[in-house]
Amino acid sequence: MREVQIDKLRGVVRDCVSKHLYSSAIFFADKVAALTDDPADIYMQAQALFLGRHYRRAFHLLNASKIVLRDLRFRYLAAKCLEELKEWDQCLLMLGDAKVDEDGNVYDTKDCNVIYMDKDGEDREINISSAICFLRGRAYEALENRAQARQWYKAAIKADPLCYEALECLIENHMLTCEEETSVLSSLQFDSEDGWLSSFYSCLIKKYDKQNVVEAKFKELEKETCNNDPSGPSFMHTLRNNTDLLACKAEYYHQCGEYQKCFELTSILLEKDPFHLKCTLVHLVAAMELGHSNELYLMACNLVKDYPQKALSWFAVGCYYSCIKKYEQSRRYFSKATSIDGTFLPAWIGYGNAYSAQEEGDQAMSAYRTAARLFPGCHLPTLFIGMEYMRTRSYKLADQFFMQAKTICPSDPLVHNELGVVAYHMKEYSKAVWWFEKTLAHIPSPLSEMWEPTVVNLAHAYRKLKMYNDAILCYERALALSTRSLSTYAGLAYTYHLQDNFTAAVTYYHKALWLKPDDQFCTEMLSIALVDEARRGVDGESELL
Repeated sequence: MREVQIDKLRGVVRDCVSKHLYSSAIFFADKVAALTDDPADIYMQAQALFLGRHYRRAFHLLNASKIVLRDLRFRYLAAKCLEELKEWDQCLLMLGDAKVDEDGNVYDTKDCNVIYMDKDGEDREINISSAICFLRGRAYEALENRAQARQWYKAAIKADPLCYEALECLIENHMLTCEEETSVLSSLQFDSEDGWLSSFYSCLIKKYDKQNVVEAKFKELEKETCNNDPSGPSFMHTLRNNTDLLACKAEYYHQCGEYQKCFELTSILLEKDPFHLKCTLVHLVAAMELGHSNELYLMACNLVKDYPQKALSWFAVGCYYSCIKKYEQSRRYFSKATSIDGTFLPAWIGYGNAYSAQEEGDQAMSAYRTAARLFPGCHLPTLFIGMEYMRTRSYKLADQFFMQAKTICPSDPLVHNELGVVAYHMKEYSKAVWWFEKTLAHIPSPLSEMWEPTVVNLAHAYRKLKMYNDAILCYERALALSTRSLSTYAGLAYTYHLQDNFTAAVTYYHKALWLKPDDQFCTEMLSIALVDEARRGVDGESELL
């Protein structure tokens, strides 16, 4: 009879937890543990205390038990209590001695006698070792030992590919380079039924591969049928409209420079799920690139109202002020975002860009260097440092940082473009042509207007090498992308001028001056071209006489 009553009370505790009635759960769990003194019931009581935010009491209960160091459940929950109490060194001590190598392989654990008693769950469990590795990573990251944190996160995801939080930390905190992310994914051992998860993870990592490679990943997820059952829809086909997956696609559009497509997709997604924060971030940066200040204002107001404690909300305010070119105010809010969450990369980049927009190079460099130190797997801070050096005409230093950015992310076309620009300024025109052609080879076709300057730069480099026909083809290609570029018309006119095609030169000088009537170069060259054309006409008449 007593056992029946105890089982009934255990059921009451579980039901209270499922209904989030934690005080009730703590009350009844305490009575069950007092009646049985069973480790499983003590653990249940500690779990209820933890869920009720009584961390110190839960830790005391677990630490007082005789098996806290032998049962991994007890040890892990005790360490979770210490995590919530921000006692990171004690948390690591509780988790025990273990070492990990650069590849995420754990060894020298000295835990040969540990037991794990939580085997009564019907559903598939996350490996407890993976959870422990992840918690070690969290502790090391809080202690600002990001190298150790990275290794433990890798160990967590390798121990169990279902430990998504470890992969999320590695990706969102930019702890790995593009190649390292690919290497980690390829090392994971998925069960046969988790093939969809492998494909899904491959869409989460950086998307700077060539267009056909990235789009093949999305198509793999959207297959109509699965290999072993051609008659039925695949597991992933059912998830083809999943918000997480479409947010990844929006992120890819943003990285390609297709901001309008990105903005349209994120707008649809946010109608469906207005509080999807990853999608919200992509939506904000796309809106800023497109200059949609009204949208940024509305988003910032809603985010500050709903999530005043999140860095993303104040980042949105900074984006709005940056969009309307009030850079001093934008810096204030980007700075606030970094103070709330020092691991929020977009705020650091925005902070540096706001200084750079007003040519305050030292402060911009300071922000970019901080970002480069905190996020070794992201090439953007290093790229922006190179841009700052190029702005001050320190071309050698700029080239060094661009090459460093290329090492971190070998396939970003923006890096190749900047390497071409710095080679052009250093008068290495053949090298510049090579980099610009490499840039265009990595860009999805058809080209968007964003890449028109790259095509113009390639034309300028061809002109410097006296490859005039190639230069003219590139200028015309640039005009197909945008008809509002003074540089394109001026360059095309000058190239025709160098070929002694004065009529075409005069035509394009006029088109350039229509865009900017007071342009000194085009005004002077137009006068020279008209004189040259007139002189050639006079010379032709003399020959006839």
